[in-house]
Amino acid sequence: MTAFRAPAAELARFRLRVLAAAVFVLLCFGLLALRFYVLQVQRHDYFLTRAEDNRIALLPVVPHRGAIVDRNGVVLARNFATYTLEITPSEVHDLDLTLDELAALVPIEARDRRRFRKLLEESRNFESVPLRSRLSDEEVARVVAQRYRLPGVDVKARLLRDYPQGSTAAHVLGYIGRINPRDIERIEERGETANYRGTQHIGKAGLEQSYEAELHGTTGVEQVEVNAGGRAVRALSRTAAVAGNDLELTLDVELQRVAENAFGERRGALVAIEPATGGILALASMPSFDPNLFVDGISTQDWKALNDSPDHPLLHRAIYSAYPPGSTFKPFMALAGLEGGKRTAKQAIHDAGYFNFGGHRFMDDKIGGHGMVDLHKSIVESCNTYYYQLANDLGIDGIAAFMAPFGFGARTGIDLPGEAAGVLPSPQWKRERFRKAEQQRWYAGETISVGIGQGYNAYTPLQLANALAALVNDGKLFRPHVVRHVVDPRSGARRVIEPAPLREIPLRQAHLKSVLDAMVDVNRSGTGRRAFQGAPYTVGGKTGTAQVFSLRGQRYVEGRVRERLRDHSWFVAYAPAENPRIALAVLVENGGFGAQSAAPIARQVLDYYLLERRAAAPAEEDTESGEAVEDEAAAPAPPAAAPPDVSRSVP
Repeated sequence: MTAFRAPAAELARFRLRVLAAAVFVLLCFGLLALRFYVLQVQRHDYFLTRAEDNRIALLPVVPHRGAIVDRNGVVLARNFATYTLEITPSEVHDLDLTLDELAALVPIEARDRRRFRKLLEESRNFESVPLRSRLSDEEVARVVAQRYRLPGVDVKARLLRDYPQGSTAAHVLGYIGRINPRDIERIEERGETANYRGTQHIGKAGLEQSYEAELHGTTGVEQVEVNAGGRAVRALSRTAAVAGNDLELTLDVELQRVAENAFGERRGALVAIEPATGGILALASMPSFDPNLFVDGISTQDWKALNDSPDHPLLHRAIYSAYPPGSTFKPFMALAGLEGGKRTAKQAIHDAGYFNFGGHRFMDDKIGGHGMVDLHKSIVESCNTYYYQLANDLGIDGIAAFMAPFGFGARTGIDLPGEAAGVLPSPQWKRERFRKAEQQRWYAGETISVGIGQGYNAYTPLQLANALAALVNDGKLFRPHVVRHVVDPRSGARRVIEPAPLREIPLRQAHLKSVLDAMVDVNRSGTGRRAFQGAPYTVGGKTGTAQVFSLRGQRYVEGRVRERLRDHSWFVAYAPAENPRIALAVLVENGGFGAQSAAPIARQVLDYYLLERRAAAPAEEDTESGEAVEDEAAAPAPPAAAPPDVSRSVP
């Protein structure tokens, strides 16, 4: 049977399909048009920015780090341009193979590889890591010519830090080092992440650390058009970086050099201060180190040599290590006796060679004693018995109350990091220091040793020098500082670091004169006379000898004691005595008597500062000078309350 078609019905169905297809097509085109509208109109700015970002790279422009100069303009820290060979780990397929291929082009030592591996561990994968610095022009040409086959390898122009004076004033200047994760955390906490984009180094110690905000500067931005391979094609715009400020110091680098040379191979510290301003003239810590070792990343061998040395060259002894002051404490004790009404200048005691207290004999430094001793003679001849009695009369609370305003046992606030507070002993300090009740008790016998600068006393050379500066400056105490001017290198504008007076200690002029006159006679006829024999200027001072360990009643004989256990040698001085322009404290670790090691160093420093007379060799020890100290540990003391070992602090 034959089926007949219905043309009208088929035409209707066809038209319906065409209409549906047309609607579908129109709908698709509508959606495309809508999408084009969204992309081209509504989100035009967004995608334009994305496209520009692909075409334009924003590169940080690292600022020049500020320079550091001494008070006479001598450069202590500066920058110099150099080429560095760097590798971006994320772009390298076989790192060991790349290193071997580079070694065939330029010399790469084992220490370079070790330092590279160490920096690689501390850096992010997409950051370039320096392999070698200070490339010559020939070495740069070799690497650049072969760079096409060494992906991830590049030669970059960098500014490196340079310390032209080497180890001189190294502890003051500090050093810079590569930014590590801890530095990044601190930068983020300060909200300065943007300002450190592209910066690879930061101040790690000394002025480089404490004045980082001034020295670093402000990072700039450069817009660069790049190709598909990410290489720069042309520069579009540039916002210049702002160089860091320069620092002009109160320090005299030649005086600093004289001070350091005077020590020779001995360990110790010297602090010289301008009494009228608190400006630091010299701040030596011996032995020193070369801060240039840290600029490229210190090698393992160099770090081990510095860190494992028994002399601890990285230790800033002048501001961090605390020592018993020995007899340099006596002028302050004498003044405390006068101001407290416990003594008069003419009042004398009889010194038979010992002081009896609580059934124990505290021996004097001189066998048989000094006879009749007044205040003047007690300082000139450094009589211990006089100060045993005075300490007992003043009491520990009276001593602590008088010494605190001079800054003993408190940080001075110097503009350098890492300062120690030291210890000004008192019953309150002991309660806070120890946990057990029997340890917290203050024993009267402990006060006796405090009177001669022993016992729990522990002060930094900086504290002692600053206290002396206040003493010779009519009681005016300043915050010691190393930076005198902050200089804008673009405009030359100089911002003065004003002397910051901390306090003015009320002292009677008659009492002050009695003490200072005696300190002048120390160097005329007393314990310091040999060191300053023939000096054409008048200098006041005081020798000091501080015990390192207890002899348990035995008399000290230097030749029978191991070198590291010998007494520390102290000397404090100021000059000219009529109008002091410099006050200093010198410490020689295990140097013996104060007049033996420390005083000759002070003489060389003062000769240069006042006469511009430079010594040809380190200061020689004067083995014929002598001053002994009482073995304070021979005094009966509670077993659990022995003084802590603070004579040498190691970080």
